[in-house]
Amino acid sequence: MGLIREPKKVDFTFLDKPWTEEEKKEFSAFIKLRKGQRRKTRTNPKKVIS
Repeated sequence: MGLIREPKKVDFTFLDKPWTEEEKKEFSAFIKLRKGQRRKTRTNPKKVIS
């Protein structure tokens, strides 16, 4: 992965808006799901998954 540089005379700005409660809950559920999936694949480290 390389370094991304801003072109001369151009500024990149980002709008940071707060998350709604619904978005927070949805993201939290997604993280729980992914962690559960990772645990299942990591239970047997000798097993090769293709």
